[in-house]
Amino acid sequence: MINAISTPLLKTTQKIWIALFVIVVNFNTNKVQAQVNVNVNIGSQAVWGPVGYDYVEYYYLPEADVFYYVPTHQFIYWNNGQQIFVNTLPASDNINLYSTYKVVVNKHKPYLNHGYYVSNYAKYKHKGSSQIIIRDSDDKRYFVVNGHPKHPHGNNKSMGNGGNGKREMKYENHREKSNGNFSHGDMKHERRQEGKHQGGGKGKHGR
Repeated sequence: MINAISTPLLKTTQKIWIALFVIVVNFNTNKVQAQVNVNVNIGSQAVWGPVGYDYVEYYYLPEADVFYYVPTHQFIYWNNGQQIFVNTLPASDNINLYSTYKVVVNKHKPYLNHGYYVSNYAKYKHKGSSQIIIRDSDDKRYFVVNGHPKHPHGNNKSMGNGGNGKREMKYENHREKSNGNFSHGDMKHERRQEGKHQGGGKGKHGR
């Protein structure tokens, strides 16, 4: 009698454990897959960016003292205490995106700690870069990047990839307000070359 009762109970218990095991395995598999999807954004990286990174959130360009946000393909700099978001910077910068030094930064809003990057990477400001860039890579992973010579859909130079690397366009800027919203408008921008870098997010782009 005892065996007759315990056998169905044992089978039920085994089924429960198997079901729990399957749930745990599926959960971990989905979690790992989600992490892989989040931590790989090669196709979104700038064609002038350095190779060797599966994931890039920002570039910092010491020569121009600007950040570049990869997900939205926008440059970010400080002007009069505000963060300015632009798709293209004016010709007054006159830097070549392909040859200038880039710092990969995978931190949340690093431009809020602007002074740190100014002081720590000033030595690269007027120093040419020996970095291998995505445009010149024969690694097939980078062929999906817009602007790569072997891009499957042609040499698309959109999304901040810079054409010949010199930024010569007027732009719409986006001023980030304290509430996190953006106001839009055409604005002329003149860079002050004589300004000293200040901590707290002012730098040469404004006082």
